[in-house]
Amino acid sequence: MPGSNCTRTLETHFPEMMDSQPELFAQHYAEAGLVEKSVACWGKAGRRSAARSAMAEAAAQLHKGLDQLALLPENPERQRQELEFCSTLGVVLNVVKGFAAPEPGHALARARELWEQLGSPAEFLRVPFGQSRHHVFRGELDLAQRLDEELLRLSRQRNNSAGLILGHLSAGRNLRFAGRFALSRSHLEELLALYHPVSHRSLVDQAGIHPQNNSQSLLGIVLFCLGYPDQALVRSNAAIAEARRLAHPPSLASSLSNGTTVLSLVGDNAALDELADQLVAVTTEQGFPFWRAQGTIVRGWVKVKNGDVAEGISLLRSGSAAFRATRAEGTYFIALLAMACEITGQIEEAVTLLDDALQIAERTGERWFAAELNRHKGRLLLRQGHSEAAEELYRKALSIAEEQGAKLWELRAAMSLARLRRDQGLHAEARDLLAPVYGWFTEGFDTQDLKEAKALLDEFGGG
Repeated sequence: MPGSNCTRTLETHFPEMMDSQPELFAQHYAEAGLVEKSVACWGKAGRRSAARSAMAEAAAQLHKGLDQLALLPENPERQRQELEFCSTLGVVLNVVKGFAAPEPGHALARARELWEQLGSPAEFLRVPFGQSRHHVFRGELDLAQRLDEELLRLSRQRNNSAGLILGHLSAGRNLRFAGRFALSRSHLEELLALYHPVSHRSLVDQAGIHPQNNSQSLLGIVLFCLGYPDQALVRSNAAIAEARRLAHPPSLASSLSNGTTVLSLVGDNAALDELADQLVAVTTEQGFPFWRAQGTIVRGWVKVKNGDVAEGISLLRSGSAAFRATRAEGTYFIALLAMACEITGQIEEAVTLLDDALQIAERTGERWFAAELNRHKGRLLLRQGHSEAAEELYRKALSIAEEQGAKLWELRAAMSLARLRRDQGLHAEARDLLAPVYGWFTEGFDTQDLKEAKALLDEFGGG
């Protein structure tokens, strides 16, 4: 058999190639009908490609391994191998197609089926982790949170620290989306306390990103919403610097993406412009559609803010379409397009977009930006002369922010209400609304939000 002779020659004379080019052996083994050896080599090739972030290549190799595996008889050993392939493929396809795309969902659903058949082995706790991430970005927040609870429960039962780290990361991310910021912070900080760079090194392969790095960058967003803008910037900048040192493209893309969210919330357009360009460059080079769409949206927002309105709106629209093409749901990027429409005077479209975002928030439970969506809509209605409707929405924004413990959203809603009262000649009431909220803050006095609040209070004689 020529193929068999060829593989024997390779094995004998070039054994080092087994490590450097396992895909070559995999192909020859397949041609020789040596299915088990071919499967093993395709698995090795796929893991090797994923480890160097060649994700499209890894996906193709893992699919070939699964094709070969299907030729073997059904038994627990084959099931375990298929579980290994499908769970790794789910991680890889998250990056290649986007977290919410159907392809990683199918791979992870099959992995889940196999995982349960095999008694939920602890070394595959990445399966519920991956499923949770898939579902949250599809807007299925309740399902994602149930998966987080299961992952944490199993990991505690088994005293499995790796599973706990994955569980805390997933819960921290999903609770942020739900607007439960204090609890999100608690999970993310618990992860950082548990994480050990040596014993938990393999988790980067299981999660597809460095868990401690992702936790840092998510904390940047959470701390901003909770009212700690200085700490938010420190966390965000540290995560980006660390991701660069780690030289791991998915971790860098994720930290840059979260970093652009922090900077867009803070209002630092110059730094945001630079970060958005870096995000688009990395994700275009690596072929990461989910994060590239986010970078395009943020670049568009910066251009609108800087006066390049036509180009900015064009980028916002194309980025939004690309984001939707990954099947992801999200209110924040719709809000950026709405605010850009407001700047360009397209008030009716801005209101429609905010209504869409509010409907998504209601349907999915993604409430982290709900206070701001209501406040922005109130501001638009005020521009149209509907002051009573605007006040109602401002008060709703204030109520949501108070319920969430989101002091930054509370400050913004209080400022909007205070301006409305000022314009009605009710300066004392305006001051009484704003002063206690502003007085809570202990940092961030150089940020746009707190400067505006201080200026407003000074105007009332209460600064």
